Amino acid sequence: MKKHNIGSAICLCSMMAFCACGQVASLPDEPYEAVDYTLYPAPPDAYVGDTMPFVTDDGHLELYYLYDTDHNGQGYHPVYKYTTTDLCGYEDHGQMLEFGLMSDPDPAIGTGSVMQDQDGLYHLFYTGHNDVADSDTGKECVMHATSTDRENWTKIPEDTFYAPKGYSRDDFRDPEVFWVDEEQCYWMLIAARSSQNGEVAKFTSTDLSHWEFCGPFYNPQEQYMLECPDLFKMGDKYYLTYSWDCVTYYAMSDSLNGPFTAPEDNVLDGSGFIFYAAKTAELDGKRFLCGWLGRAALPTDTGKYQWAGNVLNHQLIQLEDGRLGVQAPETYDTYFTNEKEFKAVKKQGKVSIKNNSISLSAGDDEVALADMGTRAPSMTLECDVTLDNDGCAGFAFGGSENDESYTAFCLDAAQSLLHYEGTDINELDQYPAEAYTHFVFSKKDVHHVKLVCENEIVVLYIDNEKALSSRVFHSVNGAHIGVFSQKGSAEFSNIKMMLN
Repeated sequence: MKKHNIGSAICLCSMMAFCACGQVASLPDEPYEAVDYTLYPAPPDAYVGDTMPFVTDDGHLELYYLYDTDHNGQGYHPVYKYTTTDLCGYEDHGQMLEFGLMSDPDPAIGTGSVMQDQDGLYHLFYTGHNDVADSDTGKECVMHATSTDRENWTKIPEDTFYAPKGYSRDDFRDPEVFWVDEEQCYWMLIAARSSQNGEVAKFTSTDLSHWEFCGPFYNPQEQYMLECPDLFKMGDKYYLTYSWDCVTYYAMSDSLNGPFTAPEDNVLDGSGFIFYAAKTAELDGKRFLCGWLGRAALPTDTGKYQWAGNVLNHQLIQLEDGRLGVQAPETYDTYFTNEKEFKAVKKQGKVSIKNNSISLSAGDDEVALADMGTRAPSMTLECDVTLDNDGCAGFAFGGSENDESYTAFCLDAAQSLLHYEGTDINELDQYPAEAYTHFVFSKKDVHHVKLVCENEIVVLYIDNEKALSSRVFHSVNGAHIGVFSQKGSAEFSNIKMMLN
C-alpha cells in the first residue's frame, strides 16, 4: 500500500489547534445526557435473551425473546415481546408465555420460533428445560403453544416430545419451524447432540402436532452444540445460521437440502457474547439478523460479556461471491438526520487536519491522535479509512476534563482484527485482544467504516462485510471521540457525524 507523507499538524484558525504558546489545544466539553435505548432496547432492570423474530402481514417485526434477570429463581426465562416497523423504535408488549411449574417440562423456557400455519393459526414452538427432570426423559424437550392474535398463547402439553434414540436427552432445543412449499410439509430444525458432536437435526410434519425424525441436517463435527438454527434463502443461495462458543456462525448451500459448508470466515460479528443466538427475519424486502449484545461482566471496559443484554439487529448483505456481510440497518439513515459540525484538534504525535479529513503518522512505540470533541449519546460516524498493511489505527474515546486518558477501538491490519477491550491507547501492545473479530484489510486500499452509538453501545461496521459490537463505557458521560494511528500511517477522510 502506498505510504502517506504526513508532516506536522496544520493549524486551523477556526479550530484553534494550537494556542500562541505552541501547546496543543483542546475542544471544550459539551453537555452530555444519556438517552433511552431506542435502537438497542432492553426491559427495565432485565435483559433480552435469545430472540425469535416474526414478521406480520402488516409489516411489523415482532421480536419474541427470553426475559432474563440477575435474580432468576427455579423458574425463569418467560417469553416477552417487542414490536417495531423500522428498527428505530420498539413497543414493549410484555409477557407472552409464562414458564411452568417444577413438575412441568418447562420451569425454564428456551429458544424456539413463531410461525403461522397454512390456515392462519399462529404457533410458538419452544424449548422446555427442567434440571430435575426424570433421567428417562431428559432435561430438554420441544413444546408447542398456539394463538389466534399473537398476544394470548395456549400451551398444548400433549404435543411435547423428546430427543430420538441415539441423541442426548439433555441437549435437545431451539426448534425452528417453517413451511416448505416444495415438499408440502412443515420442517423443524432442532439443535441436537449425537455421539460427541452437536448437529442440526431435521423433523417433518403435516399437522404441526406429530413429527417424523429425518436425521441430521447439518453436522460439521466441530462444536458441542449448534444452538438456535435458522434457515433462509437470499438470491440463489441458502444459508443456515447457528450459535456456539459465544459466537453466531453461518454455513451456505446451493440447495435447500444441502450440503451446507461454512466459508473460511463464517463469523459476522465478534466473540464472547458480543452478538449471540441470532435468527433472521425479512422486513420490507430486507433481511435482518436479530440477536443480542451481552451485558458487560463488569461496569468497566474489559471486552468480556455475559449471556443476555440488549436487542441488536444487523442488516444482511449478500456479497458478490455468495458470502454474507452485514451493515447498519438502512432505516437508521432516517433516524439520524442532523449533521454535526466537524471539528478536530491534534492531541498527540504527527497529525494533519484538512476539511473533513485527518491524516496521522506514528513510528514504533508512538501514537498519533486527533480529538473531535464530545461524543453525542446517540450518533453515527461515517468515514473512509486508509491504513498501512502492518499498522493499527482506529477510534479513540476519552480526553474529557474529567478523564484525559483515551481507549482504542482498533482497526488492526497487523493482526487482521477489529478489536476493543478498554485498553489505554498508549498500552495497546501490552494486552491481547479480548473482544474481536477477524478482518482482512489487504483486500482493499480504502475501507468504508460506520459507527453507530447509543449510550455505551458502539457498533462498528466495515465494508458491508463485518461488524464489531461493543459496550464502550469510556465513551460516555462527556467523553470525546477521536481517531488515532499506532505504528504507521492512517487517513480518515470524508468524516461525517450525524445526530438524531
